[in-house]
Amino acid sequence: MHLTSPAFANGAAIPAAYTCDGTDGSPPLVIDGVPDKARSLVLIMDDPDAPMGTWVHWVLWNIPPQTAALAENSVPAGSVQGRNSWQRTGYGGPCPPSGSHRYFFKLYALDTLLNLPASAGKADVERAMKGHVMADAGLMGIYRRR
Repeated sequence: MHLTSPAFANGAAIPAAYTCDGTDGSPPLVIDGVPDKARSLVLIMDDPDAPMGTWVHWVLWNIPPQTAALAENSVPAGSVQGRNSWQRTGYGGPCPPSGSHRYFFKLYALDTLLNLPASAGKADVERAMKGHVMADAGLMGIYRRR
């Protein structure tokens, strides 16, 4: 399984448009190689370089497995967005207080759908998907505020 973005290469800078310095909308993502028997996909974006520990920017689950792309600033029909570290639902773009931070987009193919409320966060999703991950993929971008 593979996760890429037409907006930035793996290990490269995330364009400011997708951060708190821009429109703060989610970047476009391209998915391929999902296992045939997958029932859903999960996407988690987080920043392990945050000063207070890993900061969760986006939690999205029950993405239809046939999804080939997530368009800029949108989520596929039927998907559920959870709570991020700002205690808001949906995407919150990179906004590091200082220095360069790494942002990991982690995609998981599951053999099930997750039955979770939209108030669920990353830990809830990770608990629910335990034992159901068929494949995973990742994309990492870097951002430093000017």
